This record gives sequence, C-alpha cells and structure tokens, in this order.
Amino acid sequence: MSFQLRRATAADLAFARDLTCRNMLRYYIQYDLLWQDDAFDVAWSGRENWLLIRDDVSLGFLSLSRDSRALYIRELQLAEAFQGQGAGSWAIDQVIEMARHEKRTALRLTVFENNPAKNLYQRKGLQLHGKDECFLRMQLDLSTPVL
Repeated sequence: MSFQLRRATAADLAFARDLTCRNMLRYYIQYDLLWQDDAFDVAWSGRENWLLIRDDVSLGFLSLSRDSRALYIRELQLAEAFQGQGAGSWAIDQVIEMARHEKRTALRLTVFENNPAKNLYQRKGLQLHGKDECFLRMQLDLSTPVL
C-alpha cells in the first residue's frame, strides 16, 4: 500500500512530541541544547501538521509553516523502524507539490549539520543556503520554471 498524509489533530500531539524527542534528543545533547516538551507543544499549535501513514499505521509526521515567499518544513520525523523505506522522500515530494500549487518561490528547512537526513534533502534538490551554530539552512528554489 502507498503512503498517505492525514491532517493531524490535537490527539496526535503526544505521538509527534515523543517521536521528535526520540529522534532528536541525541542532537540536543551533542549541541548542549535543552529539549522542552512545552516549547514543542507551542510550536505544534502554530503549524500545519500532517501524519504520514501507511496501512493505517502512523509512520511519522510533517510540520509546516509559511511566509509570503516560502513553505517551510519545520519537522519531518519518521519512526526509526520506517526510515529508509521511501516515506521521507515521498513526503518531501508532497510538500514540493504543495509549495508549487501555492505558487511559493521556495521550500526551506533547517537540519542539524550532522543529521544524515541532509543527504535526503540534497537528493531532493535542496541546496545549502546558510549555516548557523549547529544547523544547516537548506532551500529548493521553485521560482525557476520546470521545463
């Protein structure tokens, strides 16, 4: 069966928070950052959130935001058991299509500089557009017409 996106609800918050903490805690520890459940919850409430599903099983989620130009992937989290099966690539394709449909000029995201997910983002055409202390800022330019 294929992957699907389902709009997340408040009932999905605990799943998303726990998954993000499990996936990201090693980076938070490495870079001496403080994980805060409350901060995640506040961010969740201000974003557009989607569950990534296959066969009625939640594999992970997407969290999106926008400004006047760009669509931002704020979170793309997959449970470890489902990584490497094409779900992340499929999810990025869906977000690229959303951005194009909305006529956004760019898709942007931030990733820890040593997170292997950056390789997936590069394969999907996102390019390095800046670096902060421990993060890479990546962007896919959508303003160039596709031939």
